[in-house]
Amino acid sequence: MPLDDRASKVDAQTADDAAAFLAAIVESSDDAIVSKSLAGVITTWNRGAERIFGYTPEEAIGQPITIVIPADRLQEEPAILARIQAGERVDHFETVRRRKDGTLIDISLTISPIRNRRGEIIGASKIARDISERRRVAEHRELLLREMHHRVKNLFAVTGSLITLAARSAATPGELAADMKDRLMALSRAHEITLPGLVQSAEDQDTTLFQLLFRILAPYSRHDTRLWRIAGEDVGIRREKITDLALLFHEFATNATKYGALSIEGGTIDITTALSPDAIELVWLEANGPLTSDPAETAFSGFGKVLEERMSHGLNAHIERTWTQSGLAIRLSIPRKAIT
Repeated sequence: MPLDDRASKVDAQTADDAAAFLAAIVESSDDAIVSKSLAGVITTWNRGAERIFGYTPEEAIGQPITIVIPADRLQEEPAILARIQAGERVDHFETVRRRKDGTLIDISLTISPIRNRRGEIIGASKIARDISERRRVAEHRELLLREMHHRVKNLFAVTGSLITLAARSAATPGELAADMKDRLMALSRAHEITLPGLVQSAEDQDTTLFQLLFRILAPYSRHDTRLWRIAGEDVGIRREKITDLALLFHEFATNATKYGALSIEGGTIDITTALSPDAIELVWLEANGPLTSDPAETAFSGFGKVLEERMSHGLNAHIERTWTQSGLAIRLSIPRKAIT
């Protein structure tokens, strides 16, 4: 065999091996790797695409790429094709696509032109990466940062109210300092149980509804003098639900301190509980609080509302607020099986 023929066969074999190697990489990729014509018709579809979008190659190849594009995102496809026909590459374009079952998924797209041997653009290759988990993590981090900001603001407000409470009954600077120290320690203990995962002791021990309320409201008492009373029937709380309930009650107490009965002298809170086979009912009744023309706008707005709604959803709880001549009344109903 002539040397040139043998060289040609080696080159052809090398090219075939490279193509097979590349095909194996594409097929085994966790990312969706898809090619389409300039008319937007799917021409190849790897296992990653099947895993992410739910369509088999037999179902997808020959279909328009719009089968995975939500109706409100269809305008993206002509713009992408126009850029591809102009020879451009689209890098890390974050968007939303639709699975076969109709659910939506967050993805990052990288799209490149496909050229034939003459250098003519004949289609496009798409690499789609599922970024749903990354989005969830980012949203969770944002929520935690907002919650931290909300708590820090609340702690300053609550601390100011505790100083006012302590100053009303202190006869000497030393007594004021001792009283404030006790209140701040109680506030620290109450705050501790609203920090899941950061404080090991938060869910290490069993507790009851009354014990939890006592810990949350402890900063607003001094010796035998309390600005709050708890009556009714007690019940044990599952460890994994302690934090959600603590956050909810902490939000009630913080709002009472900033806007309600605990914000002025003479204000009180009466808490009454009742148990049924199916539900736990709690009434939080404030009295002698400040008069306000629109308490809903001040006491139940901003991130505090978001936090409360999130905790309520986690407990499957229903919260109803009314304002009486005496002050705020909160009725909380929680399915018994949700926390016991």
